Amino acid sequence: MRKVVFAINSSADGCCGHTDMNPDDELLRYFTGVLRNASIMLYGRTTYQLMVPYWPDIARSESETNADKEFARVFDSLDIVVFSTTLKDAGRSKTRIARANLADEVLALKQQPGKDILVGSLSIASQLSERGLIDEYHFVVHPVIVGKGPRLFETVKLPERLLLDFTGSDTFRSGVVALHYKKHA
Repeated sequence: MRKVVFAINSSADGCCGHTDMNPDDELLRYFTGVLRNASIMLYGRTTYQLMVPYWPDIARSESETNADKEFARVFDSLDIVVFSTTLKDAGRSKTRIARANLADEVLALKQQPGKDILVGSLSIASQLSERGLIDEYHFVVHPVIVGKGPRLFETVKLPERLLLDFTGSDTFRSGVVALHYKKHA
């Protein structure tokens, strides 16, 4: 059965906004590796519109670093499911808009053959965690305190604490630490 994997950048104080963190080539290579293990991404509308068309445009560009271009190429190769009630057109052939129940959709995707299912939105990850549907977590913590921004589980209340098993970590020259956990058995 496919795994559902959530990977997120976070400040040291737990904020997950994109504007206060500066990914370097080493971090992009890390996330490219995470993407390579997947065949599908799940997004909410807001995060999807931050990522697309930005990364597909980089995949076709020759003006960025090699790490940017490789991340963009792998990102652009993935199928994407966007959960939205307002988005009319995804603007990308490999993207499908889902209006069905999130948990039902993910349970159906898990049964299909393929690589991992990546979750790229806080709202989607929070809802799936609430239902116990995320199998692995990658928390990538940046050495910055921002004091503002969205946080995981801000919009949902977990029914109980969620125990995780530590599986490893990576520390980058920039001081970023990537923590990898799986759902407690």
